[in-house]
Amino acid sequence: MSTKYNSLEELRRKKALLKKEVSDLEDLLTFDNTKESLSALTHGFTDKYLESETNIQGETTVSLKTNEIVKEISGNIKDTLLSRSSVLNFAKSEGGLSVVENAMKIGVVTFVGNYARKSLYNKSWKKKLIGLALIYLAPMALRFIRKKLDEYEKSKTTSSFEQLI
Repeated sequence: MSTKYNSLEELRRKKALLKKEVSDLEDLLTFDNTKESLSALTHGFTDKYLESETNIQGETTVSLKTNEIVKEISGNIKDTLLSRSSVLNFAKSEGGLSVVENAMKIGVVTFVGNYARKSLYNKSWKKKLIGLALIYLAPMALRFIRKKLDEYEKSKTTSSFEQLI
């Protein structure tokens, strides 16, 4: 604020320039031209994702270039996921272990389901019986085994805590 002006005319020119700059900023913020306004607000980041289109009535509309967005996202994901260090870090993390565990579960279920389906359509009655057993008895057996494993794990954890105390 300590700027010294030599004359009143210089101060008036400065005032006129500031008024013009404020009016230009107001025009941008009123979104008369949406693409330019968003470009100014985002410092040009949105330029490659937006497209101005003029319809039959002469109105200008802004639309998203979805193919550009998809390319950008897929490129970033590919670069991030396929780097060797990130794959190793993901495999070592809890999330990676749970993803691998869930993938293995889904694979086993798919394999058993396909085998059961093929067995049901087989001509041999023994194979059909095996298919029915897999469909009806296997889930109950797996639940029973999981329950027993959880009980065993809890008892081992409790006994190890008792030994520590």
